[in-house]
Amino acid sequence: MAPRSSPETVPTVQSEPRSKGERTRERLLDLTYESVIRKGFASTSIEELVEGAGITKSGFFYHFKDKSDLARQLIETYTGRNAVFLDEMSARARELSDDPLHSFLIFLKFYAEAMEEAAVAHPGCMVATVTFQDQSWDRATRQLVIDHVMNWRTLFVSWLSEIAEAYPPKGKASLEDLADAILAFTYGGMTIARALNDSSAISRQTMMFRETVRLHFLGA
Repeated sequence: MAPRSSPETVPTVQSEPRSKGERTRERLLDLTYESVIRKGFASTSIEELVEGAGITKSGFFYHFKDKSDLARQLIETYTGRNAVFLDEMSARARELSDDPLHSFLIFLKFYAEAMEEAAVAHPGCMVATVTFQDQSWDRATRQLVIDHVMNWRTLFVSWLSEIAEAYPPKGKASLEDLADAILAFTYGGMTIARALNDSSAISRQTMMFRETVRLHFLGA
């Protein structure tokens, strides 16, 4: 889950200046994100998005064919940002160490720092929203979220497999279970952070997991 602004530990991407149309589209997607997280996609109306963006309905339909197209583009944007977030962070960690275990531990430190910011910047978890409000989203849009979660799992399982080759595991947990733990404390941690008003929840869970990984491959 990428924070709205990149922390210092994550490289920033230089991009060309955006056109007015691109800024309007991004504004509509941001408004949709906020509304969907807080009250659901079914309760989010085109009228409120148009009013919030300060445009006409025809302006909305210039960017999106209909509400289903809005949903698809919202999830594509959300998953795309998260993919860039993970790719850049993992690349940064691997630049700092050629050792797969050490680079993964560095990655988890970066991740903990970023997630503390994300818990403040994000009003909720889009993955959980789509998953539990499945009747509000079409099948293709739901599949985008499933693919996104599976891509996360694949990334982490692959990295953990590299580690296991260099450091035969001391623990009994499977690599898939270790990979899924990252997803579990990320998505579940958003709930804890909101319920307890504790922005450090995911960060603390990440650091606990980091120690678990260290012990799993190096022992006590």
